[in-house]
Formats: sequence, structure tokens, C-alpha cells
Amino acid sequence: MKLKKFNFNKVKSTNNTAIRLIKKGNDYGIVSSESQSNGKGQRGNKWISKKGNLFISIFFKINNKISIRNITNLNLLIIKNIISNQIKKNIKVKLPNDILIHKKKVCGILQEIIYQNDCKYLIVGIGININNCPNILNYPTTYLNNYSKKKINKIKMINKIILYFEKKYKF
Repeated sequence: MKLKKFNFNKVKSTNNTAIRLIKKGNDYGIVSSESQSNGKGQRGNKWISKKGNLFISIFFKINNKISIRNITNLNLLIIKNIISNQIKKNIKVKLPNDILIHKKKVCGILQEIIYQNDCKYLIVGIGININNCPNILNYPTTYLNNYSKKKINKIKMINKIILYFEKKYKF
């Protein structure tokens, strides 16, 4: 089954938009936006969303017995593999939710669980710095096109993420 696509020019947060779509009766899908004004980070932090970068949230039902730790590791591995196919550099996972290139943050993943109509849903928010990165005090950041000979296409990267998730999760 294919993820239903929900594309926006601007949202406050792709995760919040996914929650709204679940509450409207959508069981699975992907929210993408050109920009977000109030992106979410881990532990209530804000994800700084610079124009030209990738902001998506994938959402779907999960069963109560599934291990969130295993899902987290799988999601980090999926995104790390996609980035590794684009960039041949030293890419590492920094638990619980970051992907680094040369010890600089290039990607953050925020997972949220909500319950709706006796069903458990996972929302996987993914932010990838493709064209630029924020300056964060005491936390080095970078972006993919800084390491790529050929400019990385955001739409193609989103489509690869969709394919990996559809293959791994069987919606």
C-alpha cells in the first residue's frame, strides 16, 4: 500500500499537521511542506526550519506490542542509508535522534505517539538540512549540499524516503 501524500507550502509543524490528519480519519500518510514556522525538536526544543531544506512527517498505525526502541533504530537506519547513498562521508547516528556528518548535525528525527479511536499511531517527523543549516550555539550543524558534487534534489529524496518506509512497514 502507498502512503497518501499531503503537500503544503507552509505549516506550523509537519507533526502537528499529521496529528490533525489522523484526527480527521487518515490512517497513514506523509506530510511535506516547503516551510514550517514552528518545527518541533526533541524534549520540547524547536527545529529551526530554513527554507530549501526537507521537512516531512510520516504517520501510520502501529500495534501496541511493537518496541519503540526498535522503531527508532529502524527509522534512524532508513534515513542514514538514504543520506549515505547521496553523500560518501563519515555519517554517524547520535542517539536518540540525530544524524551527523563529521560530528555536525544534518538531520533530526522526532517520533510522537498518539491514540485516536482506540488505535495507536506513530508520527515520524524528519528534518534534513539539504541546502543550508542554522547556526546553533554549542551545537555544530551542516547541510548535505556542502558535501555533494551534484546538487541533491529534495523531491527525489522525499520519494526515496517514501519507498524505504513503504518497504519496511507494509502499510
